[in-house]
Amino acid sequence: MISPVRKMFDGIASRYDFLNHFLSCGQDVLWRRACCRELRAVKPGKRLLDLCGGTGDFAVTYEKFNGRQDVAILGDFSYGMLCGAEGKKTSAVPVQLDAMKMPFADGAFDVVLNGFGMRNLPDACAGLKESARVLADGGYLQILEFFSPRNAFNKFFYKKLAPLFIPVLGAFFSKREAYEYLVNSVLRFLPVEDFVKLAEKNGFELVHVKPCFWGVAYRVLLRRVKTVSEEVVP
Repeated sequence: MISPVRKMFDGIASRYDFLNHFLSCGQDVLWRRACCRELRAVKPGKRLLDLCGGTGDFAVTYEKFNGRQDVAILGDFSYGMLCGAEGKKTSAVPVQLDAMKMPFADGAFDVVLNGFGMRNLPDACAGLKESARVLADGGYLQILEFFSPRNAFNKFFYKKLAPLFIPVLGAFFSKREAYEYLVNSVLRFLPVEDFVKLAEKNGFELVHVKPCFWGVAYRVLLRRVKTVSEEVVP
């Protein structure tokens, strides 16, 4: 049975890219570029997973900055979203999957991207554990996400402004309920500080957290580390 959230994303796939760029005034493009430049600086390996990758914009941007990958997968639970990646300039192979139970071997990737997808998972803890599992030791998880607001500007934006204009614009260009979901999913999600603590309990160490547009979104770069149980005992 198709979940309501997956059905919703299937239904908005044809307008997804346009509305992302329109609602963010093109800032989402700049945020992805910043993430990919930062990953280029740490010189990761050449095995990429764009998880919750939608129509593939993150994978496209990543390959612009880091070159063609030896292995590249675009993973999402929405078939409609994956179809939206057709024709884009990426070597990533689309795979419909469950982000909390992926069909990949342990340590299969050097980089996992997750753009605006972690808050859509039923269980962020399970999502982080599974991302850690498919990453090689020393691999990177790059999160770009809207987190639950904590400062005054973000509380005003997400609790006062966003509920007024985002669903209205969504109704005009696509489906109102999908963009009501977007606002509510942000308010229900973890604050960025709590998300980092959760990641650190599930196989990651923090490289950095950087706010985008005064914290409307955040870039969170995490590095996969060995857990105690994985360490080799001499």
